[in-house]
Amino acid sequence: MSNDKITLAHGAGGQMSRELIEKIIQPTFSNSMLNVLHDGAILSMSGKLAFTTDSYVIRPLFFRGGDIGKLSVCGTVNDLAMTGAVPKVLSVGVIIEEGFLIDDLKKIVTSMKTAAEEAGVNIVTGDTKVVAKGQCDGIFINTAGIGEIIKGTKIDPHSVKVGMKVIISGTIGDHSASILASRHGLDLDLSSDCAPLAEITAEVLKVAPNIPTLRDPTRGGVAAVLNEIAAASNVGIIIDEDRLPINETSVIFSALMCWNSPTRANL
Repeated sequence: MSNDKITLAHGAGGQMSRELIEKIIQPTFSNSMLNVLHDGAILSMSGKLAFTTDSYVIRPLFFRGGDIGKLSVCGTVNDLAMTGAVPKVLSVGVIIEEGFLIDDLKKIVTSMKTAAEEAGVNIVTGDTKVVAKGQCDGIFINTAGIGEIIKGTKIDPHSVKVGMKVIISGTIGDHSASILASRHGLDLDLSSDCAPLAEITAEVLKVAPNIPTLRDPTRGGVAAVLNEIAAASNVGIIIDEDRLPINETSVIFSALMCWNSPTRANL
């Protein structure tokens, strides 16, 4: 490609749009369903399906442990996994701001490809739009996904009962703390734990198919997720803060950010 930045012509549907697709996007995500380059992908599936979609507008676009591309794939893959499904295919919609660096776009789509391969999914259809400078914060990504529900499972937040336990699979708050550190240019020993969880979830459900509900905490964190589950099932959830798995660096950094925030409450 002759340009090093995205121009409005890349979103106009003409030769430069085609060039963007054929030289960057299609070769990166290449598979038999996508390469047809039709208005949609034709799928062959059976049984119960799960379907989800999410949009990603994170800043900064690149952070320790990932970037917006990896996050957009892992986020949707994990949402499918939390329904008890094996993710199969994704769609990708990209809105790019005029002036965005082509090299950064290449890094992002390559990151998406790597995450999709790790998760065992294909990106089979998509869309690209370009907006004028100032109308988008660099790049926005929407991904939607379809998965096949694992037989014998019924993941439903309304099925949580009194006496059940909450199991947390890893340290909490690492992703948010890593994003904040990157946003403020701080070189701290923090890394996002952004990763596809479908394979792990499928193995867990083989052993324990009666797990009532699964969640991948994102915005709002564990506290928000537990509140949503409690409200859905009309139960109370007791949290022992001393037993929460939290990375010490994340705790210290988050505390400092709260202390320095102009909106912090008086302590």
